[in-house]
Amino acid sequence: MKVSGFTMVRNAVKFDYPVVESISSILPLCDEVIVAVGNSEDGTRALVESIASPKIRIIDTLWDDSLRKGGEVLAVETNKAFDVVSPDSTWAIYIQADEVMHEGSYEKIRKAMKKWEPHAEVEGLVVDYLHFYGSYDFIADSRKWYRKEVRIIRNDKKIRSYKDAQGFRKEGKKLRVKPTCATVCHYGWVKPPEIIRSKLKYFHTLWHDEEWMKKNKAGLESFDYSGIDSLAIFRGTHPTTMQKRISGKNWKFDFDPTRKKFPLLSRFLYWLEKTTGILIGEYRNYKIVK
Repeated sequence: MKVSGFTMVRNAVKFDYPVVESISSILPLCDEVIVAVGNSEDGTRALVESIASPKIRIIDTLWDDSLRKGGEVLAVETNKAFDVVSPDSTWAIYIQADEVMHEGSYEKIRKAMKKWEPHAEVEGLVVDYLHFYGSYDFIADSRKWYRKEVRIIRNDKKIRSYKDAQGFRKEGKKLRVKPTCATVCHYGWVKPPEIIRSKLKYFHTLWHDEEWMKKNKAGLESFDYSGIDSLAIFRGTHPTTMQKRISGKNWKFDFDPTRKKFPLLSRFLYWLEKTTGILIGEYRNYKIVK
């Protein structure tokens, strides 16, 4: 069974993406990893090359910055990487530049890929998410953060990245998937505040036109971590590929996890989920098959 990995990235140095840690975290699972490096203003390509693995295949891409409807350009770039995946691979593992696979999940993923390989009706595999926020000590735990997502797909080119590349579709339909109980750590909201401000300002250009940007200019100039609705203390372990980055953290973030900023209904639904595990009205970007 051959397994490929794929990802896309642009301006990883400028926006402090842990792309080296991200790619390195899936290398042990893959026979090859396709990295679509977009036209960047920094040393992103050299950064990816620094991993120095013969498994990595870089393709250079040009982002179409006119694609501003719902972050569509992110899906386009993801598809460019997926389309280069070797035709003899059975599975393709997708990882975004701010996501890191935990090594404690490797065996779970291998077992799931092997188990479901002969079952063509299983089009993808779902992983669990930890969304870190503000620092490496806190995880976001309110209902607005997705708990699971498809990150392993069949090497079927009818499968396409969906909307802003959060998930996938096959001929417009949600993928039929199985769970893995594997863990992906999302670090997109763990950066010095000034870099978060710069990143958010740039990302709004992937969703909105110039008129919207001008109208919302004041709001784009500020960012306050303390505005988050709910956080929990992280009591687990980070992926080993992240240890050096974590030890080099150079900003301070404090938060009282007992403080919740919910309206009444959201507070009840949060309590219900944490007490019973029931999440009412959860949006799923996939269909779990029995």
